[in-house]
Amino acid sequence: MKLVKTIIRPNKLDDVRDALESMGIPGMTVTEVRGHGRQKGHTAIYRGKEYNVSLLPKVELEVVVADGVVDDVIRTIVTAARTGEIGDGRVFVQSVEQSYNIRTGEREG
Repeated sequence: MKLVKTIIRPNKLDDVRDALESMGIPGMTVTEVRGHGRQKGHTAIYRGKEYNVSLLPKVELEVVVADGVVDDVIRTIVTAARTGEIGDGRVFVQSVEQSYNIRTGEREG
């Protein structure tokens, strides 16, 4: 099993969620986060004063999937989340050795 952790723009969450659900991915965890990549934020103007916004609002989406579908899941996420602009996000993949369903105690992996 793999944990696919994705940082995306908040306005792309529905597109990514719908794409993953159409693949049959049964569950996901979504967290509102803030951060920046290489762009280091952006400059904005409020009441005539310029200021730097260094931590931009993002959404972190986590799904645990079988090893055999990891590449399909990544491709689906990248396709659904891409705008072509700086700040589209990042996908991380980590190994998951075991998981347990808390209600049933059932073990996977």
